[in-house]
Amino acid sequence: MSDQRVVRPTPISGFPEWTPEVRAVEQRWMDHIRAGFESFGFTSVETPSVENLDVLTAKGETSQEVYTLHRLQADPKDDSDARLGLHFDLTVPFARYVAQHFNDLTFPFKRYQMQRVWRGERPQEGRFREFTQCDIDVINVDSVPLHFDAELPRIVHRVLSGLDIPAWTLNVNNRKVLQGFYEGIGVKEPIAVIRAVDKLHKIGDDGVRAILLGEGLSGDQADACLALARIRGTGADVPGRVRELGVSSALLDEGLGELSFVLEDLADLPEGSVVADLSIARGLDYYTGTVYEASFDDDPGYGSICAGGRYEDLAGQFIRRRLPGVGISIGLTRIFAKLVAEGRIETGRACPTDVMVVVPSAERRRDAVLTGELLRGRGFNTEVFHSAAKVGKQIQYASKKGIPFVWFPPFGEDGGHEVKDMSTGGQGPADPASWTPGDDGTAG
Repeated sequence: MSDQRVVRPTPISGFPEWTPEVRAVEQRWMDHIRAGFESFGFTSVETPSVENLDVLTAKGETSQEVYTLHRLQADPKDDSDARLGLHFDLTVPFARYVAQHFNDLTFPFKRYQMQRVWRGERPQEGRFREFTQCDIDVINVDSVPLHFDAELPRIVHRVLSGLDIPAWTLNVNNRKVLQGFYEGIGVKEPIAVIRAVDKLHKIGDDGVRAILLGEGLSGDQADACLALARIRGTGADVPGRVRELGVSSALLDEGLGELSFVLEDLADLPEGSVVADLSIARGLDYYTGTVYEASFDDDPGYGSICAGGRYEDLAGQFIRRRLPGVGISIGLTRIFAKLVAEGRIETGRACPTDVMVVVPSAERRRDAVLTGELLRGRGFNTEVFHSAAKVGKQIQYASKKGIPFVWFPPFGEDGGHEVKDMSTGGQGPADPASWTPGDDGTAG
């Protein structure tokens, strides 16, 4: 051993990583989500992991969570990296992307984006510093048709229903309902109230009421806000229940109309899949209309597994065009990590190899390599063993990795090819140009 210092490998809190067999399941999930997005005509984009801090902090709410970039050996006179940070979500970078490529895009622009994001917050169950989000957004010039507000939860329902996850519910609300109601009862700072009500599921009625009173609301105003937040439903009675509270405003009526449209458009989904929950507010200020938030039915305190909403002018900070949008994000890491922790992920073999080709000897390694090339050309994931070890050791390696078939190229000039089915132990002659699993009794 050298005198080199040994750094003890320890996990970094908030940065999850998986073993190969678990990672393989995560990749299959991502393939499923990607296919679901594309089935509705959404196209993929990817933005850099970093953005200018001016972009990331433009909306203010999450500026304290942004990781900034600095080179360890940076030249004090070189500040080129001083204004860069890792993106904390995918919506803000997407808005910048649309503005930058405006003349190259076809509108309405429907994109999906599946990338890692970073947030400098305290790690805890369901909260990570690095995690993967799967976003879909629609941005259009001047206006986005309201039916997209219903299409996005429909897509999410289709995608998540195809994964083996615990029961969940998508809650829907409209910021216009909240803001219009609060204005109708004389609240001067409705955004502050929206932020307070958004914490209802975490701190309860008493906690929210205390915040509202601290914001200067009267007891009657605070009670009215809580009465609105308690309304939940799936049908046409929701607007009527809001109006029974005796508050009216034009903005409130507009928001109730939009909320009713979304609920009616999604009425064909299984009962209870989408619920109007008037406590849902979403803390980010850029949301202006429909908002979404989904959680597990048996563990609502775990955190939202899907969220999003409509925004009117997020791209307006980059271009002098009105580019409203609506988007929704699946918190892949939050969902997946819960199931991994609870032992609910059914893993298979970690190795993607279909066939491992034995190397008979150093002299005949090229024969093994050419056999591997032929099998790969026919669509089989093929691994050629890394040395001319004893055959028993090579077979043991394939067994440990869970490789289903072991291929034996000719061991001599007059020999033939054989293949072994590791699940049955059967072995027989095979032609690499025509073999398929099940031939010669090796599988079936």
